[in-house]
Amino acid sequence: MKFLRAMKKLKIKQQIIAAVMACVLGIGGIYSVHASVINDAKNKKNEAQQELDNLNSQIDEIQAAQSDLQEEMDAYDDQLMALLTDMDLLENDMDAKQDEIDQANADLEVAQEKEQTQYNAMKTRIQYMYENGDSNYWEAMMGATSITDLLNRVEYVSEVYDYDRKQLTAYQETVQQVADLKDQLNAQLAEMEELKISYEDQASSLQALIAEKSAAMDNFDAQLASAKSLASQYADTIKKQNQIIADEQARQAAEEAAARRRAAQQQQNAGNQSNTTGSDTNASASGSGTGLTSSGLNPAHTTNVSGSDVVAFASQYVGYPYVYGGNSLTEGADCSYFVMACFGQYGISLPRNSYSMQSCGQAVSYDCAQPGDIICYPGHVAIYMGNGRIVHASSPTNGICYGSATYRTILTIRRVL
Repeated sequence: MKFLRAMKKLKIKQQIIAAVMACVLGIGGIYSVHASVINDAKNKKNEAQQELDNLNSQIDEIQAAQSDLQEEMDAYDDQLMALLTDMDLLENDMDAKQDEIDQANADLEVAQEKEQTQYNAMKTRIQYMYENGDSNYWEAMMGATSITDLLNRVEYVSEVYDYDRKQLTAYQETVQQVADLKDQLNAQLAEMEELKISYEDQASSLQALIAEKSAAMDNFDAQLASAKSLASQYADTIKKQNQIIADEQARQAAEEAAARRRAAQQQQNAGNQSNTTGSDTNASASGSGTGLTSSGLNPAHTTNVSGSDVVAFASQYVGYPYVYGGNSLTEGADCSYFVMACFGQYGISLPRNSYSMQSCGQAVSYDCAQPGDIICYPGHVAIYMGNGRIVHASSPTNGICYGSATYRTILTIRRVL
């Protein structure tokens, strides 16, 4: 009996061992199959994550370059807008100047007609007196009733001559004054036309720069769109690989649980009556994260430099030539260099272009302007002399000269002394 019981116990143990081995081998096979799939998915995910990180870095660089380029384009846009505004003001000034020229032409025509009329009348009287002068003149003299009457008649004839001569001289002076005004207005209009050509050249250059930068921005947009598209694809790859990993882990857990249930069933079928307890190991699968993520403006002077001294220094270069972009007070200077050099003589530092000078120093209203203030026009600057006069590098035609402060639209007046 002892032998039979021993043999029965041995058989039960063999059945238990066989069931346990079957469970172990089954679970081991499950681990092997799923480990291969999971490792492959993790490798693909890691590769995609690395590519995504690289693309995100490229996107950051492209966006930074875009931001820098946009700042440049905004600056060029601002310059172009200011230039176009100056061009509009210049067009208005040119229209007004043309109206003045038309009026001067009309005035000149009237003055010349009056001069010719007076000249013809004078010639007629002289001719008449020449042809009939001796007899009529002596008859007039002999017809005098007294010495006083005689003297009055002589004086009358003399006054006629003097009147004719004075009238003709006055008309001739009027004609000359109107002609001089017409020449002055034409010179100012010529200066504005030269400035208009300069504006148009600057506008063309700015527009070409903006077009070039816009093309570069379009290229950046294309690069950014391509990079974002690739990044989206890599993100989708990571998401899919994460799903594969999660699915395989869930399938692995389910198969492990089924294998354990089969082993337990085999143990139960073997008739295991011992007090053994099994504990199922609960496994949970969790997917890892993707890792995706006026008037009265009169400010006080701030220096000890006299504005009159600046005006005196600038005035000594009147008559010297104007050269666009020139950097010499004697060989040739443009308006901004002329102003910059004159103030630089007294230690006052100014920018090289007229546009930037519009924001230098402090604003001054025209009624408070003093010698040494800077008057800023559209695309032009001048030094105020006082009494409504300026000294400036005007144009290739006029050179460095004096002029009226109100000959064009004033944008602002700046005090830097």
